[in-house]
Amino acid sequence: MHPSHCDAVKVLHMRDVTDLERATEERIERRRRATPRFTDERVTMAHGAGGKASRKLVEGVFVAAFANEMLSALGDAAVVDLDGALVAITTDAFVVSPIRFPGGSIGELAVNGTVNDLAVSGARPVAITSSFILEEGVAADVVRDEAAAMADAARRAGVSIVAGDTKVVERGKADGLYVTTTGIGIPDPRAHLDLSAIVAGDVVVVSGPIGDHGVAIMLARGGLELEADVRSDTASVWPQVDALLDSCGADVRWMRDATRGGVATVLNELALGAEISVMVDERAVPVQAAVAAACELLGIDPLYVANEGRFVAVVAADAAPAAIAAIEGAGGTGACIIAEIGDEPPGRVLGRTAFGGHRMIDMLVGDPLPRIC
Repeated sequence: MHPSHCDAVKVLHMRDVTDLERATEERIERRRRATPRFTDERVTMAHGAGGKASRKLVEGVFVAAFANEMLSALGDAAVVDLDGALVAITTDAFVVSPIRFPGGSIGELAVNGTVNDLAVSGARPVAITSSFILEEGVAADVVRDEAAAMADAARRAGVSIVAGDTKVVERGKADGLYVTTTGIGIPDPRAHLDLSAIVAGDVVVVSGPIGDHGVAIMLARGGLELEADVRSDTASVWPQVDALLDSCGADVRWMRDATRGGVATVLNELALGAEISVMVDERAVPVQAAVAAACELLGIDPLYVANEGRFVAVVAADAAPAAIAAIEGAGGTGACIIAEIGDEPPGRVLGRTAFGGHRMIDMLVGDPLPRIC
């Protein structure tokens, strides 16, 4: 039986729709992979949130201006060759509001954030330099408390604060105080971190429950009718990274700490950088009940919420049990596999939902929780 004219028209229409969808998807993919250009006329809070807007600012302005081979890697730290001696260097700034929150403060955060960038780059943290931007009128006790918090965090992390600077700005210009840091570390010979080493079948391990830090900051700001005992996860991850490298060595392909933009942003950077796909089992992602409740109330996906004591690692599948045991043995709690690496579609992060469906997990343009680090 021959198809009717109506059936033939339907087939042609479906073909046209499919071609249009394919062309649209290809345009979107080209834009995702294109070198970001910063075309905005003004800087907004979204540019500091760690998502797409941040990427446009950083790569479109700073990377373009300072272009060099070491910078092009866009890692958490750069490894510099000083006449044959390799040194890892990272730098950071901290503008968190409020400066004290459940589980930590800006001073403790400044140390932990700096040593964590070194740790996930495969370097043992050694020393930190720090600068303080103080607002006229800030209480002297606040400054003393944050200096003490930094000193305590540095002792726990096994680093020394070896140099610094202090500036004072007019009243109302600095929310009390800001802190900037530079961290120095020694590359660990056990670390062989390389995006090109990642292959299909590798798995993604997260070192513990996610979203604690961002939600703790949100609750500390008030204005949310939710009573929950959520504390920031701010801590040095070096002990866990040290144990992981000791246990798994070259089976650890890549690491990143999931700060601004959360785990979702880290996984997108991974997928785009390695030209692989990441399939997230959303049921496996560890989230504390109070954090999940706060995120649901605000309509925020915990995958996008910042962390300050959690990291993501890509490891060989057969090394995953040893990796999890190493992290747990070094003080981690709740480490688990959350995703698997595949070949298709390259550059994409997909989520397998609790209902058995799939969704695309992309970078956010902005962040509903600014000023969290």
